[in-house]
Amino acid sequence: MTTIRRMFRHATRIAIAAAALLGGIIAAPAAFATEVPLPGTGDTATTATPATVHTVTVGGTPGWQIALFVIAAAVLAAVIAVLLDRMRTGRRRQLAPSAH
Repeated sequence: MTTIRRMFRHATRIAIAAAALLGGIIAAPAAFATEVPLPGTGDTATTATPATVHTVTVGGTPGWQIALFVIAAAVLAAVIAVLLDRMRTGRRRQLAPSAH
């Protein structure tokens, strides 16, 4: 493996880690956002009414569709694993017959 390839491999890993960190930093303010009451409107923490929760009991995804999604994901993962394995074995250097 050449030095350039090693450098690009490490640079790619660092770029992926930096992108993940940046995504987390950007999403953090939205995750911890709270409503701030307007000045002079009083303390909303003591006057707030509890939220009403409505449970959805009708609709949703039928069980056969969920099973179909799971099967499709498993087949796709298997195909990708086989293709990656074949690519990896194809890139291996072949040893000379006298090296055995």
